[in-house]
Amino acid sequence: MIPGTFAYHRPTTIGSAVALLIELGEDARPLAGGHSLIPLMKTRLASPEHLIDLAGIDGLSGIARSDDDIVIGAMTTQHSLIGSSLLSELAPIIRETSLMIADPQIRYKGTIGGNCANGDPGNDMPALMQCLNARYALTGNEGSREVLARDFYLGAYETALAAGEILTAVRIPVPAAGHGYAYEKLKRKVGDYATAAAAVMITMAGDTCMSVSIGLTNVAETPLWAEEAGRLLVGTKLDEGSVASAVAAAEAITDPASDMRGPADYRTKMAGVMLRRALERARSRATA
Repeated sequence: MIPGTFAYHRPTTIGSAVALLIELGEDARPLAGGHSLIPLMKTRLASPEHLIDLAGIDGLSGIARSDDDIVIGAMTTQHSLIGSSLLSELAPIIRETSLMIADPQIRYKGTIGGNCANGDPGNDMPALMQCLNARYALTGNEGSREVLARDFYLGAYETALAAGEILTAVRIPVPAAGHGYAYEKLKRKVGDYATAAAAVMITMAGDTCMSVSIGLTNVAETPLWAEEAGRLLVGTKLDEGSVASAVAAAEAITDPASDMRGPADYRTKMAGVMLRRALERARSRATA
């Protein structure tokens, strides 16, 4: 299908982009890579009268370490995340997840900011950012603020972004040395959203689990941080009984829709299967 008519704007500064969003109000949407918004426009599920293209703004791309954080500009593409030596060294789960997003053509243009800010429960980065305890830098008319990824998602396509605000950067605490990680994703075909997916980060002391963080993708109206499931694994040896309890706790917080990817019960169980697989791979990668 063809999108409705819209006006195109290409500001060169964050300030001018924010000013346009405030001036134009609900009729305007920011445009990053476009791979979330444009499909909605083609099906007329979204019909903004104005698009504010962020591609002309300097300083919104890049990956760097700042003290104990990894800072990623919102317009950094998935392709750049995959090729980053810094991320491969400090947080390789980001590269692993990016490689599972859609296909190479989309990864060349799709951005981390767009993937995180859109509020689409099927996007992969939001649950990963919750797993990593990331913070989003939001810039608006009154300056900048930070919001935890775990507090950002309020419902399907509903986020903590205030009117006129733009997500400008993602800040991720540098993971502990020797951590284990895995992102497991079940999908019907290349390019599809997940039927269910799980992100896991763990640290070990010998054969004892010292910390666990779990994010779940596309099994509710928002990404899910499975806090209770992780808590149940801390202090255990990741034995079968402990893992079973954690999987049950994770499945209990899911609420997927029945859709073309399968009935709700099936998708809940697949979330558990993905979590088991992710825990096993993360444990195999962790060093004490």
